[in-house]
Amino acid sequence: MKSIAAFLVVALIWFSGLLAYASRVQHQTPARAPTPAQGIVALTGAGSNERLAAAMGLLEDGYGRRVLVSGVNRKASREDIRNVSRAVRRLYDCCVDLGFTAADTVGNARETLAWAQAMRYRRLIIITADYHMPRAMLELNAVLRDTGITAQTYAVPTAALKDRRWWRNPRAARLMVVEYCKYLAILGREAVLGLGPRDAPAAQQKAGS
Repeated sequence: MKSIAAFLVVALIWFSGLLAYASRVQHQTPARAPTPAQGIVALTGAGSNERLAAAMGLLEDGYGRRVLVSGVNRKASREDIRNVSRAVRRLYDCCVDLGFTAADTVGNARETLAWAQAMRYRRLIIITADYHMPRAMLELNAVLRDTGITAQTYAVPTAALKDRRWWRNPRAARLMVVEYCKYLAILGREAVLGLGPRDAPAAQQKAGS
């Protein structure tokens, strides 16, 4: 009986956390106008076209000096990215950098840090999907810690998740649950790492040498 009670308590905590996570995701959009920064970073993934369009829109409106598109498919060309982002060619040619090294969110964070340090930027705007933003910021904060670089969020809405009864949509429910589980995994990792000394990210070590 004790084991069943313990399981039910854990399940209740997990489910309550899921609802809180879903509420957080839904309240991130529509995104408010950000504070002007130096760099704008768009993380690629599902719905990349909307993320890229948002980044280019902020660049055109003067919210940043340059854009980094992180995690670009190695098969994509600069012209491919310009076409899907609908960017003004003048701005695109002068002020957009493409990052091809990131293959996941951890890679996005490292690529963002390396770019910001190379550009000597201290203020960033991070653009990604609403459901991805909490996990992306966990990874980014982990590598930006003690660098003096700050990041603010600009989330792009996911249509399937805007419905208050998102759990009735199998695709939306799966997306929310999977992303929540990934988020919990990163929280757990950071909690464990917090118990001991941290190794500085490679890009940070290189910058300090």
